[in-house]
Amino acid sequence: MSDKLSPIISAEELLKLNSSEIILIDARGGINAPENYLNEHLKGARYVDLNKDLATAENPADGGRHPLPSFSKFSEVLSKLGISPTSHVVVYDDKNGSNAASRFWWMLKAVGHEKIQVLNGGLQEAIKAGFPVSSEIENFEKTENYPITEWKLALVDINEVDKARNNNENIVIDVRDKNRFDGLTEPLDLIAGHILGAVNVPFSENLDENGLFKSAEVLAEKYTSILESKSSENIIVHCGSGVTACHTLLAMDYAGIPIPKLYVGSWSEWSRNDREMATKK
Repeated sequence: MSDKLSPIISAEELLKLNSSEIILIDARGGINAPENYLNEHLKGARYVDLNKDLATAENPADGGRHPLPSFSKFSEVLSKLGISPTSHVVVYDDKNGSNAASRFWWMLKAVGHEKIQVLNGGLQEAIKAGFPVSSEIENFEKTENYPITEWKLALVDINEVDKARNNNENIVIDVRDKNRFDGLTEPLDLIAGHILGAVNVPFSENLDENGLFKSAEVLAEKYTSILESKSSENIIVHCGSGVTACHTLLAMDYAGIPIPKLYVGSWSEWSRNDREMATKK
């Protein structure tokens, strides 16, 4: 049996852990997320903001709506949260991991952090299991700046995606819901549609009817069939802005599949540039 720490932890498993041995992170997103955190969060949880902490404000046409922050900025964020390279971190949101929990998981994995897990079912599942909640200000100490020198997980830019989508040896996966992929609706970006040549595998298919991740075995069977023995070097995963794509990267890692390449700019960048798109007329 592998000694590798599972990237996903259940609410029941979390309850059994000694709270002093983990750092719990609330990664809920949305306009009211900071207020929601202050009103109620899992006891001991520290808050991370998708827009302020896990991304940087740039031109969406050059990097998308949620480009990765600089190494120095992310290092400061981890220091502010009290996270060091040896910390055991558990992160949750209220959207079954698809809000920012999986993005934070990917970013920590990408800087070489080993002990990072996403809470299966998120906030709701933990409360259901009896995990205590709080509206108190959480007090904790900062750590020294986290040493970061590179993203150790593979990334691709818009030009690499453009080359890959026309090569049968590659597969470009779009994890947005089918209506957005088909160009029937687009709530966030300027144009509805998808990257010509991409295939649609909605991230929601990673979850069962209860909003929990399907078993590693089921996910392995699913993605093994879709990927058709392609190497992780030939697989690119994207979404609208590089956030929910990480949900599928998490699911693949959980299934024992090497983590593929992430296109952070995703549709938000692609659709703002003169690239081939499939759209509804």
